Amino acid sequence: MTTDLKQRILTALQIQRENFHGSDAKFAISIGINGAQYSRIKNGDVDQVLSDANWISLARRLNVSLNNEKEWKTANTPVFQFITTQLEICQKNGTSSMLCDLSDIGKTYTARHYAANHKNTVYVDCSQVKSKQRLVRFIAKEFGVGSNGRYADVYEDLVFYLKTLPNPLIIWDEYADLNYDAVLESKALWNAVERNCAFYMMGADGLHEKMRRNIDNKKVGYTELFSRFGKKYGKVIPAGKEEADKVLIATASMIIKANSTGNTNVILKGTMGEDNRPSLRRIYNELAKV
Repeated sequence: MTTDLKQRILTALQIQRENFHGSDAKFAISIGINGAQYSRIKNGDVDQVLSDANWISLARRLNVSLNNEKEWKTANTPVFQFITTQLEICQKNGTSSMLCDLSDIGKTYTARHYAANHKNTVYVDCSQVKSKQRLVRFIAKEFGVGSNGRYADVYEDLVFYLKTLPNPLIIWDEYADLNYDAVLESKALWNAVERNCAFYMMGADGLHEKMRRNIDNKKVGYTELFSRFGKKYGKVIPAGKEEADKVLIATASMIIKANSTGNTNVILKGTMGEDNRPSLRRIYNELAKV
């Protein structure tokens, strides 16, 4: 692990600290190191303080490339604008909303970008924390609350701390991947911090279908959860195929233009799938060819 790479991680860490509301001790908990270690690296001491494994973990959390890759530039796409506006409204007013839309349109990128640039905001990839314990412990750690020990204590500490923060926001991405016990616990958490914390739920068609099916089958928790998120499935991409294709092509073109000086149409063609729609996930590979 080179000193230059450590300095780049430290720079990203300083930006992250500015968007963290709590104390240095809580921030250290949120990034997985102890307070003494954070105090030293904050003051520029990067030698023999953390192991290489710790530095790699920090790089992963802060999205710092280990290979000096070109910095990815954010394009102000329709999806980026829509989700960012919704997140701002939710966070400001302590309300909750749900987004169910196509996959591969930039939902996750936008949510991660928002969380990285706004205080008291935690992004959760629910596919990685499917059980209620992993979900709540992850959220607690991200807010700098102790995530070890008895689960009931972690939950109560998290609820208490969320009530003390100004305008906290929790973004649940890939929500449909949660186990049933985690769904019920997410509803309980909503109840415990109502109006003190905002929530934003995101997913693709699977989330819409899972919510609809479980509501129709009167499965406990889903009707109440749907009500708490406004009884509305938010959507960015138009329903009609022609209009949807226009938005998707425009979105891909904007991302390509923001990150390349190459021929946009040529690069765009390389991202097209069998459905004649561009794949945003393929843009990076196409740009690498250029």
